Amino acid sequence: MSAAPVAPVGPEDRWRGAAVALLTFSGLGLGHVLLRRWWGALACWLATGLLLLIALPATPSGVPVAVIVIYLLFLLFAAARAAVLSLRRPLTWPASPQLAFGLAIVLLAVPICGTILFDNARQEAVQRMLLSQLAQADAAIATAETQSADTAEPAYLTALGTYQDLLDHHRTSRAAKQVPARLTAFYQHVSAPYSNHDYCNAIEPLTFLRSLPDATISTSDLGSLATFPNDPLATSLYQCGVNALGANADPTAARDLNLLLSTFPTSAQAGKVEPAVAAAISAAAGNLTGSDPCSATATLTGLGTQAKALTSSTATVSAALTKDVATDGSDIESGSYDCAVSDYKNGKFPDAQTAMDAFVSTYPNDPNKALAQKFSIAAQIAQQDADAGKVVPTLTSGGSVSITISNDSPDPMQILYTGPATGTISIDACASCKTYGTDLEGQQNACNDSSVNYPKTSFTLPPGTTYFLQKSTGTNVRSYSHSEQYDAGSVYDVCAFETSIFGNLGL
Repeated sequence: MSAAPVAPVGPEDRWRGAAVALLTFSGLGLGHVLLRRWWGALACWLATGLLLLIALPATPSGVPVAVIVIYLLFLLFAAARAAVLSLRRPLTWPASPQLAFGLAIVLLAVPICGTILFDNARQEAVQRMLLSQLAQADAAIATAETQSADTAEPAYLTALGTYQDLLDHHRTSRAAKQVPARLTAFYQHVSAPYSNHDYCNAIEPLTFLRSLPDATISTSDLGSLATFPNDPLATSLYQCGVNALGANADPTAARDLNLLLSTFPTSAQAGKVEPAVAAAISAAAGNLTGSDPCSATATLTGLGTQAKALTSSTATVSAALTKDVATDGSDIESGSYDCAVSDYKNGKFPDAQTAMDAFVSTYPNDPNKALAQKFSIAAQIAQQDADAGKVVPTLTSGGSVSITISNDSPDPMQILYTGPATGTISIDACASCKTYGTDLEGQQNACNDSSVNYPKTSFTLPPGTTYFLQKSTGTNVRSYSHSEQYDAGSVYDVCAFETSIFGNLGL
C-alpha cells in the first residue's frame, strides 16, 4: 500500500503569505482555496454566510457589536493560519506571489463595498424608522385635534416631544427636516379659534402654546413661533373681556382683562382696557334718560362690580380705573332713582316703593332723597288705589285747605296722602277708646264723647283730589284707603276709628 503524495515544500515566500492572508481576510475563503485547504475555505464561507444571515435585511440598529468582533477575530485567525501554511507551499495559480498579492488587494473591494452598501441600507432603515416616528406624532396630533383641550394636551406634548427628539438627535434626517413645517401647521391649527375671531375659545389654546415648556420644544427650534402666541393672546383676552362687560357682572371680564393687564401690561391691548371700561360706563349712563332706565342701571351696577375687580400695576391706569368706579357709582345713584320713578310711572307700585326705600337708605345725602320719600308714600297708597298712582308726587306742601284728624282708636294711626301734595302724618293712640263692632256704629259714634280728649293733628293741603291711606298698628286691622275732593279755603274735621273687622277713616 503506497502513501499519499506529499506536496512539495519550497523556500519561504512572504509575498505569498501576505497574499494568502489578505485573500482569506476578505471573508471569501480564497486563500484556503488557492492552498486547496477546503475545510478552511468552508469554515470561512460558513462564517460569512452566518454574518449575512444576521445582518440582512439591514435594520436601524445594525449588526450587534459582539457578532462583528467575533467575525473579525475569526477572520484574523483564519488569515494568520493560511499565511503560515502558504509560506513554504507554492500556489498552483497564479504563478507569481506578487500577482496573487495584487489580486488580494483588488478582492478586498468586495467586503469594503459590501460594508458600504450595508451601512447605506442601515441608514435608510434609520430614515424610515424616523419617518415612521414623525408619522406617529402627526397621527397623534390629528387625533387630538378632535378632542377636548384637556384630553388633547397630553397628546400634543408627547407629539412635540417626538419632534424635539428628532431635532436633538437626528437633525440632518429627512424626518427632522420636516419638523419646522409640522410645527408651523401645529401652531396654526391650535390657534384656529383666534383666526376665526372666536376670541374667548382662543384663550386656552393660545395660553397652551405660549406656556410650552422648553423641555418639550426648545425656543431656539421654534424660532418666531416662540413669540407668535403673544399678540393673538393679548387680543383675545381684550376682546373676550370687553365683550363680557355689562349688566350681569360676568366674572369673565375681570378675569380676562386682569390677565391681560398683568401678562402684557405694556401692550396696545392693555392700553385700551380702561378706555373701554369708561366708554361702557358712559354708554350705560346715557341710557338712564331713555325709555328703560332700569336696564341701564342694572348695566351700570354690573359694570361697577367688574371695574372694581380690575387691577393694574401701572399707576396711571390704576388711577383711571378708580375714577371710572367712582363715576359708575355716581351714575348708579342717579340711575336707582330714575329706575324707581320709571317703575312708579309704569304702575309697578310695589317695586317702586321697595326701590325708593332702598334709595333713601343707600343714599341718605342725595338731593332726590325728599322726593324719593314722597314717591314711596304715593306708591303705598297706589297699591290700594290705582288712581292714586296717576298722580306724580312733587315737593309741594301746605295749601288753603285745613284738615284736622282725630283718632278714636286704641292704636296709633298713620295717615298717608298724595295728590296736589304728598306726605304722612301720625296720631297717637287714644287710651280710653275702643274699636267699634261695625262701620255703621263707628260712623254714628266716633269722636262724639265730649269727655274724651281725642288725640288729633292738623295740616293743610292744596285744593283738589287727595288720596288717603289709613294704617294702624292694631292686630288684624287692615289698611283703608279713600279719596276726597277738597275746595280752596275750606276746613275739614274728620275722625279716624277702627272696627273689629277693618280700619276706617271717618268723615
